[in-house]
Amino acid sequence: MRPPTSYCYLLDADADLAQEFDLRMRVVARQVATAVVFEIPVGEHVPSDWLEPDTGGGGLGLLVLDGVIAVEVHVEDRTATELVGAGDLLQPPDSARDDLLEHVDGWHVLVPARVAVLDAAFAERVRPWPQIALALLRRAGKRATDLDVQRAIACQPRLEVRLTLMLWHLAARWGRVEMGGIRLSLPLTHRMLGQLVGAERPSVSHALARLAQAELVTGRGNEWHLHGTLEDHLAALAERGHHEAGVT
Repeated sequence: MRPPTSYCYLLDADADLAQEFDLRMRVVARQVATAVVFEIPVGEHVPSDWLEPDTGGGGLGLLVLDGVIAVEVHVEDRTATELVGAGDLLQPPDSARDDLLEHVDGWHVLVPARVAVLDAAFAERVRPWPQIALALLRRAGKRATDLDVQRAIACQPRLEVRLTLMLWHLAARWGRVEMGGIRLSLPLTHRMLGQLVGAERPSVSHALARLAQAELVTGRGNEWHLHGTLEDHLAALAERGHHEAGVT
């Protein structure tokens, strides 16, 4: 069941949305752009528990304010995963979907999430301020671009390269600079990494072991460390590839 809800001034909770307005208009829009907020705890969840099906009511979706959610799509016995976080907009399921290929959607909350419900009533209240809808539209485009990058990464033939590129891709958003590299504090299991790059868990474990042996990527569980730079990693992996292929 959903936890008790609260309300928030969305422009206070999302500083980037507030930047769409000058100071005078921000004060006016702030009073109207209120939304129901609730928290989703760590664990597995069904999207329909939090998002009502889209029946043409005009809602914008569910805006992630804090946390990290793995959005999973299951087709037959395979699962593809996308990580979303603060600023991302999740859409309700389409009740009129007529796909021939069946799939099941699920959420795995990695870091406790706080989300705002941008329903039809919210959309109506903020209609005089199209800046909000336009900003959310730009974010949807950015999320689509990130998914395209993830698809391109998954096309790489070598698993070590796929994992390295994916970790650096995630580090661009969630990483922190540390001495000698980047620290990525995300609870990423080998299974989930496999779902991000299209590989089986045992293969991911072996590839990560090779990356650790090469002193490129170390860590496990909630802490991953990328040593050096992306250019260092790609050069080292290219050299390893030539060596494995017998090129001198």
